[in-house]
Amino acid sequence: MKEKTIAIASSGLGHVARGIEAWAHDLGQALAERGLPVIVCKGGGEPQADYERVVRCWTRESPQAKNTLARLPRFLGWRLGMGNGYGVEQATYAWNLIKVLRKERVGLLHVQDPQVALYVQRARRLGWLKTKTILAHGTEEPLDFQRKITYLQHLAPWHLEESRAAGVWKPTWTAIPNFIDTSLFRPGQSPELRRELDIPPNALVVLVAAAIKRNHKRVDYLLDEFAALLQRRPDLPIYLVIAGGWEPETDELVAEGKRRLGDRVRFLVRFPRSRMPDLYRAADLFVLGSLKEMMPIALLEGAASGLPCLVHEHPVMAWMVGPGGKTIDMAASGALACELEQMAGCEGERRNLGSLAQQHCLQNFSREAVVDQILDYYGRVMNTPAKAEASAASEQACV
Repeated sequence: MKEKTIAIASSGLGHVARGIEAWAHDLGQALAERGLPVIVCKGGGEPQADYERVVRCWTRESPQAKNTLARLPRFLGWRLGMGNGYGVEQATYAWNLIKVLRKERVGLLHVQDPQVALYVQRARRLGWLKTKTILAHGTEEPLDFQRKITYLQHLAPWHLEESRAAGVWKPTWTAIPNFIDTSLFRPGQSPELRRELDIPPNALVVLVAAAIKRNHKRVDYLLDEFAALLQRRPDLPIYLVIAGGWEPETDELVAEGKRRLGDRVRFLVRFPRSRMPDLYRAADLFVLGSLKEMMPIALLEGAASGLPCLVHEHPVMAWMVGPGGKTIDMAASGALACELEQMAGCEGERRNLGSLAQQHCLQNFSREAVVDQILDYYGRVMNTPAKAEASAASEQACV
């Protein structure tokens, strides 16, 4: 790949804690450590490294974003990609990001914010800048949106095959997974954090790392299942720890969880990511309640930390955990409660599954292996002739 500046961008980095932001931070750091010319463009906070740039925007919870949503007709907002706070954030961020890309003569932009990718791609077609854009598709955009993107990185082979089967595919697309720093997220113990959380040393800790909301992450389902387990086995020394970012319904879920589970639940809202490795090491099991995922980094963190992982029986999550986890029907009431009860009584099985989870993660999702794949794709994108790019950009469907 030619020595041109690479930009990794995230409108939420610096003010939101999600998988997208973790991806941008980690990828930028990995590229910088390899000595590549990279800048990381974040939407808030302050620069923490010399390669970071702060690109200001109207953040999704800002008064400006709320006022825009209140004044903009709903049909027009959605048409412009600004139908919610996140959309306004992306639009204002993209406008200022384009200025940075022009100033720093960026050759390649890699982003997971879908509207940002679309805005910058359009700016290139209008001749405003020369930057090529790759969208790492982690936000479940519909096929009609995906077909607008010239360079698209699916995060799992299953997603790429799904688009191919639907007749929406381009020869400029690829499938490369997310990665995890396995030297940072690794097995171990964290008795100090258990004491800080006031959890007995002999207790079984079930960890959930996800945005604390009902839709998608289904934290309400997890509370239901844990409550059913405690009702059936009140003697079981098991605790539920839920760590995740704040959402509009978070406070309500926290209150509900404390009311139903009492001392057996701990909510860690906006828990610092720098402390997450210790949190995984303080746990015994990792659970994800969502029924579909693109490729959640939290699941990689749990597996790399040697935790047996319980997930829904979806092809992507089954592929991610491999032999180091169990897939169950989390759409069925009581399924998770039964599995937790069984796992609580099988320390040997937990230890074996945890070891297999770590090995599977090391082999398939380590930073070293995946970043090599990403760099290969960067070279392919940068070397795509203009004619081939124009053809891919104009394709509506290719099978």
